[in-house]
Amino acid sequence: MQTYLADSPRDCPAPRSVVVPSAAGPAPFCAPRRRALAGLAAAGALATLLAGCAAKPPPPLAVRSGAPVYAIDLTGGAKLCTAPQPQLAAGKTTVVAMRVGNDGGWCGIRLIQPGTAAEPKPYAAGLLLAPALHGTVYIHTVGDLTRVDYTPRPGFTGPDHFTVALLPGHPVMKVSVTVVR
Repeated sequence: MQTYLADSPRDCPAPRSVVVPSAAGPAPFCAPRRRALAGLAAAGALATLLAGCAAKPPPPLAVRSGAPVYAIDLTGGAKLCTAPQPQLAAGKTTVVAMRVGNDGGWCGIRLIQPGTAAEPKPYAAGLLLAPALHGTVYIHTVGDLTRVDYTPRPGFTGPDHFTVALLPGHPVMKVSVTVVR
């Protein structure tokens, strides 16, 4: 294979060649198109690989208190669970909408006491003021938060609702649930 110095594509003798900037100096050279494109692809792949080695900023630090989280608290969730993480206020009522698939799993709303975002703190107690008509509600502590789990009755689809009050501060959460198949 022979390469030629060139100032433009017209200076290349072969019709199937391309002008490639020279790595040795300012003058470009003519190279067969296939080899030139392969070289450019290899250079692009090398640049992509080297970009992966670039320094990345560290991930944000997570706040940990050391409160235990047990495996049983993390397994058994419904495959379809859309539940917000509302910010409750002392003495106020908050309305929350939940959507859950009826596959036998629970859907949980995660809560922390107001004003404890830097160091999350669970509520001391949860009171079920109005139970769900077509499922079960379970209020419990999971690590640094309080989780309110709803599990629909097997085979049920449609609307359901329940109301929970939490201590301290007595915030109330009214939850409307939509259960789908």
